[in-house]
Amino acid sequence: MAKSNQLLLSLAILAIVIVELSWLPLSHSAAKKPAGVARKEDIPYIKCQVCQKLASQLYHQVQSKRDEISPKKVSEYHIIEITENVCNLKKQEADWILKIDIVEIGDKLELVEQDSEGQCGSECKTIERACQEVLGYYDTDVAEYLYTNKPQLDSLVNFICKDLTKACSSKPPPVPKDRIPGEPFVAKSAKEAEMEKLMKSMEGMPGAPGMKMYSREELMNQKFGSEDAEDDEDDDDVADFPSNLGKVLREKESKKYDWKEKITRGVADAGEKLKGHADRVSHRIRQWWKSKKANSNKGSKSGKTEL
Repeated sequence: MAKSNQLLLSLAILAIVIVELSWLPLSHSAAKKPAGVARKEDIPYIKCQVCQKLASQLYHQVQSKRDEISPKKVSEYHIIEITENVCNLKKQEADWILKIDIVEIGDKLELVEQDSEGQCGSECKTIERACQEVLGYYDTDVAEYLYTNKPQLDSLVNFICKDLTKACSSKPPPVPKDRIPGEPFVAKSAKEAEMEKLMKSMEGMPGAPGMKMYSREELMNQKFGSEDAEDDEDDDDVADFPSNLGKVLREKESKKYDWKEKITRGVADAGEKLKGHADRVSHRIRQWWKSKKANSNKGSKSGKTEL
């Protein structure tokens, strides 16, 4: 039962994502994202700056976690999780990388922060790679330092970039005059950024493993990648969901909103089933709490009688 509910939730969310993407103009959603490959040769010129921004992100993300769970204290596990994810673009903790543009100024490369997230091309991947090289195997050391010392930002920068990794122990070399410029910074639309954050937040969710976001063109052309088939035991749960979604969408394109209505109805049905399950769980919890409270009151009364 639990497994089928998790699968149902995944399908419902996937349907919502499809509908959201379908509302984007076809020319926008069909635009290819630049292929991102890290330029390793650029890392020595930006390593110190990346380290400084990394330290700043660790400091502020730990502070945000403290504010989020207050009055509880931030555990060492929370801090380790942040340090493990802060250089991984697949995680929300690394979203800061998406706002940075690498700009060549004279014989230097400067990291310039933008107001919004950009498409992740080679520069984005280069910053990610530099961040991973800086942090390396020191993530647990950094987490322990943050947890034990609760340092100020300046102290954290010095510890990571000078004492621990030596990323800022010397000045970066001058940039070669024949360096090939990187791609221009291309900002994401608000809708695209929102959907990507949704998909990242769903990663690791029970019943939604390895979910990806596809453009409307990819959906129409069935470009879903090579994914393993679902277990046979799940076949009954998804019998009513289209097994060939791309074909269905192409057939319904001429009818405009017919397929949207079907997906919307499917989402509504899934929502009703999930709501019913949630109500039952909530009812059981309330009954358990009442029972526990009643037993507690009886225990306290018997204690007073003995006194």
